[in-house]
Amino acid sequence: MIYQGNALSVANNGDGIAILTLDLQGESINKLSSAVIRELQDAVKNIQSEKGLRGLMIKSAKDAFIVGADITEFHGMFAKDEEFLFNMNQEVHSLFNAIEDLPFPTVTAINGLALGGGCELTLTTDFRAMAEKAQIGLPETKLGILPGWGGCVRLPRLAGADNAIEWIAGGTQNKADAALKNGVVDAVVPLERLEAAALDMLARANADELNYQARREEKKSPLKLNAIEQMMAFETAKGYVAGKAGPHYPAPVEAIKVIQKGAGESRERAQAIEAKAFAKLAKTDVCFNLVGLFLNDQLVKKKGSKYEKQAMAVEQTAVLGAGIMGGGIAYQSAYKGTPIFMKDIKDEAIELGLKEARKLLSKQVERGKLTTEKLAEILSNIRPTLSYGDFGEVDLVVEAVVENPKIKGAVLSEVEGHVDEKTILTSNTSTISITQLAQNLTRPENFCGMHFFNPVHRMPLVEVIRGEKSSDAAIAATVAYARKMGKTPIVVNDCPGFLVNRILFPYFGGFSLLVEQGADFERVDKVMEKFGWPMGPAYLLDVVGMDTAVHAGEVMAQGFPERMAQKGKNEGKTAIQVMFENDRLGQKNAKGFYVYEEDRKGKPKKVSDDQAHSLVKQVASDRQEFSDDDIIARMMVPLCLEAVRCLEDDIVGTPAEADIALIYGIGFPPFRGGALRYIDAQGVAEFVELADRLSAELGPLYAPTDKLRQMAEKGERFYASDAQVNQAQA
Repeated sequence: MIYQGNALSVANNGDGIAILTLDLQGESINKLSSAVIRELQDAVKNIQSEKGLRGLMIKSAKDAFIVGADITEFHGMFAKDEEFLFNMNQEVHSLFNAIEDLPFPTVTAINGLALGGGCELTLTTDFRAMAEKAQIGLPETKLGILPGWGGCVRLPRLAGADNAIEWIAGGTQNKADAALKNGVVDAVVPLERLEAAALDMLARANADELNYQARREEKKSPLKLNAIEQMMAFETAKGYVAGKAGPHYPAPVEAIKVIQKGAGESRERAQAIEAKAFAKLAKTDVCFNLVGLFLNDQLVKKKGSKYEKQAMAVEQTAVLGAGIMGGGIAYQSAYKGTPIFMKDIKDEAIELGLKEARKLLSKQVERGKLTTEKLAEILSNIRPTLSYGDFGEVDLVVEAVVENPKIKGAVLSEVEGHVDEKTILTSNTSTISITQLAQNLTRPENFCGMHFFNPVHRMPLVEVIRGEKSSDAAIAATVAYARKMGKTPIVVNDCPGFLVNRILFPYFGGFSLLVEQGADFERVDKVMEKFGWPMGPAYLLDVVGMDTAVHAGEVMAQGFPERMAQKGKNEGKTAIQVMFENDRLGQKNAKGFYVYEEDRKGKPKKVSDDQAHSLVKQVASDRQEFSDDDIIARMMVPLCLEAVRCLEDDIVGTPAEADIALIYGIGFPPFRGGALRYIDAQGVAEFVELADRLSAELGPLYAPTDKLRQMAEKGERFYASDAQVNQAQA
């Protein structure tokens, strides 16, 4: 044995080949933590001093190769100054260069995921063999940073500038065939032949059939591009990527600049440029929040996994109500491999649901993601029916009929009589109390909420709502099914609006007050879109539908009358109600705060409309100008305060789950980390002071809670440290 550590070992295979095996003890995956990097440094020193070696193969004993650096260390590490971060990266560069400069050929056997630092480690060796189902990539820009361990230096020299820019700026995970085509790997083979193929490369290199020194020199030398080629490759890419990434995500464009600056430099000089840029990005708020978002997502996944382990098998499901929503649920279930009955009482509704599923599948075929044969197979997993004939074999039912408590209650009571006593019933309701809907059921313990967001195939969040009598078994099965559908489920407790809509409607309340006091709703939209929302509040209301917004608003007002019942002029009538009363429902009938025309792709395009502005004047004061900061404060404070209340009321279990739900459910700007991280970023005391100032003028919607005041006095935060994201409670 040449070296034995906790995360890796090195052994001579008896033929002069050092086999470095990555196998982090106590973990299901390999990751490059600080401790693992130290072990790798020791291992490389031992390899350098070992006599008689003729090659090195790096491999993994786990299903994945290396998933990247240990992101749980990032917040603590990135809190240090830029000089520390620069030196840290330079230390890793020295280590990786030592591997690249070993006096014999080297190869990596990539058996599974090789991401981030794991991908960068593979680039240090002369050759790479990759299993057919493995994936490789550099996703660092999705965390607000860039590859800092040589990815911006070595990948362009191996794959060409264009391919490297696409991989790095996009943060993509790439399949083996794409890696081979782009020159990132040298061979793609079945997993069972992977190590043999890697060892064969070393043997051929030692026999001078493969020139490993030439491959090595290529990675260490400047890019072979003249000035015109460089300008075309980099300047065009910067403009395109800046447009795609937007102004709030600087890392993708910065990565291109690093590749450009290092293109004409030697290996070491290019690495120094990379390390400096990495250190600068690591200190940004965007990076801090995106890393926090990743950690929050991991906590939610861990919680979901725990529920899944306790759940009964969900092999056959059903959806009641075959409209657009029912069709979307049926599509998602069938697409992810769970057969589903789609029941309605009308043939026309069944056809509408099937049409929705066919439309979504056809788009996948057009994009080359599905074959027509696979489309037919998926469609066969959707069984339309007008009766309950086969419901005795159903494990879980999703009720998705009209949002009316009496109708939903009757349908749920009816279906309960046709299913097995162990079948789980769920309701896809956005506002109606799960406890209330359970009242007419004989087995209320088998019932919970399963709230999908529209459109089902795009929105990642599913709220799993626990009613007063919902059992752990019902919750676990519903979480497991949501995960099987490729969704992110978050378990919440029952209350009006549940979690996401309860938090969203104070945001709409802030919008209504702004408009009432003379703000131009189009300007409010522009300010909030500049803040980072995918669409402003008026535009979002048009997408939600004014009828849906009015109904949900009434539910919120009944549940939380002190702060959510409108008390303005015109007997509390809002601009939203004015639109509804004038049959301006939004995109569903092509007129709301805006009017909608079809663009070239057949999608609705919003257009400013004078009539909408005239109607709003019924409830608005004379035009008043608000600063951008005033608009942001008036919109964000109510939303953030309701998130605080949901946490305090135990509607949601952790700050991480609340923030993830808002990002995945309503498009809260990811680079801001979520409502509770947003409060932390402002400072809890400063946020309370702002809320107090606004509530003095605008009332209870803006009033801080007593607990929040106590947090401010004690100097506390919602994310006191990111260690809490990784606690055993997950």
